[in-house]
Amino acid sequence: MAPDRPVDFYGADTIFVLTNSPGSINLKGYSKREANVYAIIQTGGKQYRVSPGDVLRVERLPGERGDQVVLDQVLMVGGEELKVGAPLVENASVKGQILSQGKAKKILVYKKKRRKNYRRMQGHRQLYTALQIQEILLS
Repeated sequence: MAPDRPVDFYGADTIFVLTNSPGSINLKGYSKREANVYAIIQTGGKQYRVSPGDVLRVERLPGERGDQVVLDQVLMVGGEELKVGAPLVENASVKGQILSQGKAKKILVYKKKRRKNYRRMQGHRQLYTALQIQEILLS
Protein backbone atom coordinates (compact mmCIF):
# COMPACT_ATOMS: atom_id res chain seq x y z
CA MET A 1 0.00 0.00 0.00
CA ALA A 2 1.31 3.44 -0.89
CA PRO A 3 2.18 5.90 1.90
CA ASP A 4 -0.17 8.84 2.32
CA ARG A 5 2.62 11.29 3.11
CA PRO A 6 5.94 11.86 1.33
CA VAL A 7 8.79 9.83 2.79
CA ASP A 8 12.35 11.18 2.99
CA PHE A 9 14.94 8.57 1.94
CA TYR A 10 18.21 9.19 3.83
CA GLY A 11 18.34 12.96 3.50
CA ALA A 12 17.97 12.99 -0.29
CA ASP A 13 17.02 16.27 -1.92
CA THR A 14 14.04 14.65 -3.66
CA ILE A 15 11.14 12.89 -1.99
CA PHE A 16 9.47 10.04 -3.85
CA VAL A 17 5.81 9.21 -3.37
CA LEU A 18 4.18 6.02 -4.57
CA THR A 19 0.71 6.72 -5.88
CA ASN A 20 -1.55 3.81 -6.62
CA SER A 21 -3.85 4.90 -9.39
CA PRO A 22 -6.23 2.40 -11.00
CA GLY A 23 -4.36 0.32 -13.54
CA SER A 24 -0.84 1.49 -12.71
CA ILE A 25 1.53 2.55 -9.97
CA ASN A 26 3.26 5.90 -10.43
CA LEU A 27 6.43 7.08 -8.72
CA LYS A 28 6.40 10.86 -8.45
CA GLY A 29 9.24 13.02 -7.18
CA TYR A 30 8.77 16.21 -5.20
CA SER A 31 11.51 18.50 -3.98
CA LYS A 32 11.70 19.02 -0.20
CA ARG A 33 10.62 22.61 -0.63
CA GLU A 34 7.35 21.51 -2.29
CA ALA A 35 6.75 18.69 0.19
CA ASN A 36 7.00 21.04 3.19
CA VAL A 37 4.11 23.13 1.87
CA TYR A 38 0.75 22.14 3.31
CA ALA A 39 -2.72 23.60 3.61
CA ILE A 40 -5.76 23.16 5.81
CA ILE A 41 -8.85 23.02 3.59
CA GLN A 42 -12.53 22.72 4.31
CA THR A 43 -14.89 20.67 2.17
CA GLY A 44 -18.04 18.76 3.00
CA GLY A 45 -18.20 20.24 6.49
CA LYS A 46 -14.82 18.71 7.44
CA GLN A 47 -11.27 20.03 7.58
CA TYR A 48 -8.26 18.26 6.05
CA ARG A 49 -4.49 18.83 6.15
CA VAL A 50 -3.17 18.30 2.61
CA SER A 51 0.17 18.44 0.81
CA PRO A 52 0.98 18.00 -2.90
CA GLY A 53 0.73 14.32 -3.79
CA ASP A 54 -1.71 13.35 -1.01
CA VAL A 55 -4.68 11.13 -1.80
CA LEU A 56 -7.74 11.63 0.39
CA ARG A 57 -11.43 10.79 0.52
CA VAL A 58 -13.84 13.68 0.90
CA GLU A 59 -17.60 13.99 0.80
CA ARG A 60 -18.90 13.57 -2.74
CA LEU A 61 -17.98 16.35 -5.17
CA PRO A 62 -19.54 16.77 -8.62
CA GLY A 63 -17.38 15.59 -11.50
CA GLU A 64 -16.08 12.53 -13.28
CA ARG A 65 -12.86 10.55 -12.94
CA GLY A 66 -9.91 12.57 -14.23
CA ASP A 67 -11.62 15.96 -13.82
CA GLN A 68 -9.74 18.84 -12.17
CA VAL A 69 -11.18 20.25 -8.94
CA VAL A 70 -10.30 23.58 -7.34
CA LEU A 71 -10.95 23.84 -3.60
CA ASP A 72 -11.01 27.51 -2.60
CA GLN A 73 -11.92 27.22 1.09
CA VAL A 74 -8.34 27.33 2.41
CA LEU A 75 -8.13 28.05 6.13
CA MET A 76 -4.35 28.00 6.50
CA VAL A 77 -1.21 27.58 4.38
CA GLY A 78 2.00 26.42 6.01
CA GLY A 79 5.56 25.89 4.91
CA GLU A 80 8.40 28.37 5.01
CA GLU A 81 5.88 31.10 5.79
CA LEU A 82 2.67 30.51 7.75
CA LYS A 83 -0.51 32.21 6.50
CA VAL A 84 -3.64 31.96 8.63
CA GLY A 85 -6.97 33.12 7.27
CA ALA A 86 -9.71 34.97 9.07
CA PRO A 87 -11.57 32.74 8.28
CA LEU A 88 -10.13 32.05 4.77
CA VAL A 89 -6.75 32.84 3.24
CA GLU A 90 -7.26 35.35 0.43
CA ASN A 91 -6.38 34.26 -3.13
CA ALA A 92 -5.42 30.74 -1.98
CA SER A 93 -6.71 27.54 -3.54
CA VAL A 94 -5.85 23.87 -3.75
CA LYS A 95 -5.92 22.08 -7.09
CA GLY A 96 -6.65 18.36 -7.27
CA GLN A 97 -7.73 15.60 -9.59
CA ILE A 98 -10.62 13.20 -9.07
CA LEU A 99 -9.33 9.63 -8.91
CA SER A 100 -12.66 7.90 -8.29
CA GLN A 101 -16.23 8.29 -7.10
CA GLY A 102 -17.60 5.60 -4.83
CA LYS A 103 -19.46 4.44 -1.77
CA ALA A 104 -17.91 3.72 1.62
CA LYS A 105 -18.46 0.50 3.55
CA LYS A 106 -21.98 -0.13 4.76
CA ILE A 107 -22.87 0.80 8.31
CA LEU A 108 -25.89 -0.73 10.03
CA VAL A 109 -28.31 1.33 12.11
CA TYR A 110 -30.28 -0.84 14.54
CA LYS A 111 -33.08 0.47 16.74
CA LYS A 112 -34.78 -1.57 19.43
CA LYS A 113 -37.21 -0.93 22.27
CA ARG A 114 -37.26 -3.68 24.81
CA ARG A 115 -40.46 -5.60 25.52
CA LYS A 116 -42.35 -3.76 22.75
CA ASN A 117 -41.44 -5.98 19.78
CA TYR A 118 -39.96 -2.90 18.09
CA ARG A 119 -36.89 -3.62 15.96
CA ARG A 120 -35.71 -1.66 12.91
CA MET A 121 -32.56 -2.17 10.89
CA GLN A 122 -31.34 0.20 8.24
CA GLY A 123 -28.13 0.32 6.24
CA HIS A 124 -26.27 3.34 4.89
CA ARG A 125 -23.37 3.79 2.47
CA GLN A 126 -21.84 7.26 2.34
CA LEU A 127 -20.83 8.63 -1.06
CA TYR A 128 -17.24 9.85 -1.38
CA THR A 129 -14.79 11.29 -3.89
CA ALA A 130 -11.13 10.23 -3.88
CA LEU A 131 -8.91 13.22 -4.68
CA GLN A 132 -5.21 13.51 -5.42
CA ILE A 133 -3.84 16.92 -4.44
CA GLN A 134 -1.68 18.34 -7.20
CA GLU A 135 -0.68 21.80 -6.02
CA ILE A 136 -1.34 24.56 -3.51
CA LEU A 137 -1.78 27.93 -5.20
CA LEU A 138 -1.17 31.33 -3.63
CA SER A 139 -1.88 34.06 -6.18
